[in-house]
Amino acid sequence: MNSTPAGEAIQIVNGRLQVPDHPIIPFVEGDGTGRDIWRASVRVFDAAVALAYGGKRKIEWVEVLAGEKAFQQTGNWLPDETIEIFQKYLVGIKGPLTTPVGGGIRSLNVALRKHLDLYVCQRPVRHFPGVPSPVKHPEKVDMVIFRENTEDVYTGIEYRGGSAEATKIIEFLQREFPKDFDKIRFGTPEKTDEFRQLIGEAPEGRIEVGIGIKPISRIGTERIMAAAIQYAINYKRKSITIMHKGNIQKFTEGAFRDWAYEYAERAFGDYVYTWAQWERTKAARGEAAANAEQKEALASGKILVKDTIADIIFQQVLTRPDEFDVIVAPNLNGDYLSDALAAQVGGIGIAPGGNINYVTGHAIFEATHGTAPKYADLDKVNPGSVILSGEMMLRYMGWTEAADLIIAGLERTIADKTVTYDFARLMEGAREVKTSEFGSLIIANMEKIAAGQVPHPEETFGPEILRRADGKVYPHDSVGAVMTRAVVAVPAEASLRETAIYMRGRNIHSVIVKPDASGQWGIMTMRDVLKKVVREGRAVNGLTVGDLTSRPLLSVSPETPIAECAALMVERNIRRLAVVENGEPIGIISETDIFSHVAE
Repeated sequence: MNSTPAGEAIQIVNGRLQVPDHPIIPFVEGDGTGRDIWRASVRVFDAAVALAYGGKRKIEWVEVLAGEKAFQQTGNWLPDETIEIFQKYLVGIKGPLTTPVGGGIRSLNVALRKHLDLYVCQRPVRHFPGVPSPVKHPEKVDMVIFRENTEDVYTGIEYRGGSAEATKIIEFLQREFPKDFDKIRFGTPEKTDEFRQLIGEAPEGRIEVGIGIKPISRIGTERIMAAAIQYAINYKRKSITIMHKGNIQKFTEGAFRDWAYEYAERAFGDYVYTWAQWERTKAARGEAAANAEQKEALASGKILVKDTIADIIFQQVLTRPDEFDVIVAPNLNGDYLSDALAAQVGGIGIAPGGNINYVTGHAIFEATHGTAPKYADLDKVNPGSVILSGEMMLRYMGWTEAADLIIAGLERTIADKTVTYDFARLMEGAREVKTSEFGSLIIANMEKIAAGQVPHPEETFGPEILRRADGKVYPHDSVGAVMTRAVVAVPAEASLRETAIYMRGRNIHSVIVKPDASGQWGIMTMRDVLKKVVREGRAVNGLTVGDLTSRPLLSVSPETPIAECAALMVERNIRRLAVVENGEPIGIISETDIFSHVAE
């Protein structure tokens, strides 16, 4: 950057971002497909800001170099000037970058995080109606991962097997910690040659053992936990799950769990209730007292802080995703989980990410996918990851109106089935569009929404998901143990056509209908549409959800025994019941839920 750009720098004052109306935002275009993606994405960002603020705000974009483009122009994969500009202007965005081959920088992404101490890797994971998914109920996935970004094995402290450095460490362990050294399966030439002889190979008299270091600190754990809790408070999330492998790695990941609990109670005791507190109360006064204490804490609005072993959480986010909200994890496991969850809602092609230091204000938002060089300059790939990363950036800046417009425009474009090739090949009846055209369609839909020509999704559906306070445990044979815990609620005046599109996109069989004047909740199912519209030959246009709603809502409590619930469903000849607690629906129990419970 040879000249001073127009606009002003974002600043942080007393711990809060100060964003001017014309902020300077540095960007890295990215390698490979990054060029196509950036051209489409930046038009969406500029249009959203212009529409949301009537031209009173505008981003002043400044390109900085990293990756192949930087190497070609400067001979350096990550020029010092790029780091200095990100340091100066606080907030930036980048496309995918190539990892250099050979020595030196292991990863440009990791290098940027290290230089700016971007200790939070924040990855929101949610499903957009209509996006192809390999799971039955992707609409239940609504999580935000807080991955610690600066410690763990990603520090890159490792040495090649047979190297002088690895040999020194092995000799040190053998000399100073012989019992621990004995745990290395092939730490001596004798152990190595003994096995070689077992498989008929000649002894070699040498060892090759790669050595890596896994540092996890108390302060590193506390600051990622602080970010996760503050986010949960700000966005009214119900639970935080600490992901760890502490059953095996007791003094690294086990410490991560313990330090996270300790910090949550010490710094946010008025806002959280932890499983560590539950365990102490159980030990002192019994399980019933612990359950009562937790129930009272959650009823008062406190956030539940719990923990789950890493290998178990991979199962549970598939089998019961609606039990997870905010997840905080060490670096490596957080990396694994982020991409695994992205696969449940459409893949990393539409998964955003932000690397943030909530203390200094520095943040770089980025594509979470690779460069896909074989598709470079073909105007073909999905720009969703960068577009949604930009939406995260705008929200971080406090420009929520522009961020909301991007979400609404993207949802509408996907619902119209005008998508790039990766989605089109998996969506029946879809029309494949180019990267640039996808961006243009999002802009066109944002313009319609801003002009009131089509309803904003939030205006159509109101609160999309009614989420119960997480963590309540019900008896194994009760409705609460097997119900679907997230239900969609719509107003009676919502368009039937829009609601049907929404249900189809999220693979939802029923919606709860908000109370009428008498205060009665209702329900509308796919079966109602078949019976009252399709079978009778009625046109869907002009109909509302209220035209098909059944009231009053037939319901059971979460404590109802499953056998009693099944008897009621058979007696009434119905396939599903609402689960109601304190006068509000908190779930749905269906024939399928009960059958799955019996099968298990």
